[in-house]
Amino acid sequence: QVQLVESGGDLVQPGGSLRLSCAASGIIFTVYRMSWYRQAPGKQRELVAAITDGGSTSYADFVKGRFAISRDNAKNTAYLQMNSVKPEDAAVYYCSADLSTVLPGLHYWGQGAQVTVSS
Repeated sequence: QVQLVESGGDLVQPGGSLRLSCAASGIIFTVYRMSWYRQAPGKQRELVAAITDGGSTSYADFVKGRFAISRDNAKNTAYLQMNSVKPEDAAVYYCSADLSTVLPGLHYWGQGAQVTVSS
């Protein structure tokens, strides 16, 4: 079965750093677009960052210069490096594996990793 397992969610201080990991199984990882989304209480889920199968990255304006998405195809793992964390970054962060450009609706999700920002 397809599994996306996030890890690394934690309590982090404002201005601090955190690295989230997403380990994938059950998919041909190398061909998928990998993304990180987040959802805060009372807010809609929003795209944070994405990385293509070729390694091209894109970011939401609110994380540009602070977050970095990457992937290690040998480990079937995607990462989100979060630096200079702000209180408004607190959310549940979801990993996704997306092949919907090939087949609409082919989009898998992890269960989420809680990121709490507090001093």
